[in-house]
Amino acid sequence: MSSTWEQLEGAALSLARSGSIKDRLADAYRNHLAQVNVEELPDALRAPFRACHDALTRERPLQGEDAVRATVRKLSGSEADELAGTVVRLYGALAREHAPTQAAAAPLSAAVSLRPKKTVPQVISLYPHESSGLARTADDLSRA
Repeated sequence: MSSTWEQLEGAALSLARSGSIKDRLADAYRNHLAQVNVEELPDALRAPFRACHDALTRERPLQGEDAVRATVRKLSGSEADELAGTVVRLYGALAREHAPTQAAAAPLSAAVSLRPKKTVPQVISLYPHESSGLARTADDLSRA
């Protein structure tokens, strides 16, 4: 299941990158969605995944291209947007199903973001008479 999870995550990340939606969609399919074993998906996601797969490979390729490139070439911008949205929704649905098992298997520290937390900046007054009062307050607090 982790392979399926990783492939759908990779497809969603491919779609989040810069570039034309058609290029990102073709990349997501070739590098990730094509490797998904539909039998590893939960039953509720199999039909939408097959429909997405079929929608991305429906056109007959010209010489030197594959079915995905031919299909993506013929998609309108809104059709490409819809297919990209379907891929992201599939990933989201799998993530929701996969989250309870991940939470039970992984320690709490693994669920915490690896980004450092932002700290509150030190406030420095622009007025000299206020800053001396703030300094005294800070001194008073450090003694307590």
